[in-house]
Amino acid sequence: MANINIRVDDELKKQAESIFSELGLSMSAATTVFYKQVVRYGGIPFELRVNDPFYSAENQAHLQKTVDNYYSGKSKPIVKTLEELEAMAANLQSDD
Repeated sequence: MANINIRVDDELKKQAESIFSELGLSMSAATTVFYKQVVRYGGIPFELRVNDPFYSAENQAHLQKTVDNYYSGKSKPIVKTLEELEAMAANLQSDD
């Protein structure tokens, strides 16, 4: 078995350990799970991003088009009552 020594912010470690504990995992077991996922995935098993995708040029263009369509009258907001939304949610749950 290999030993690994890493430096992590104290608060981050504390928060992670709390979550791992709720999952029934030690820090060592959680690290092993991460490594296994890296090997299975063939890389980091989640997306790494430099910028928030909300602010991407593509998303901002889509949002601007949506706003423009609203103000020009090409689209209208969808208005639903709480009862209608609850019925829609119930229908979605029954489809599962």
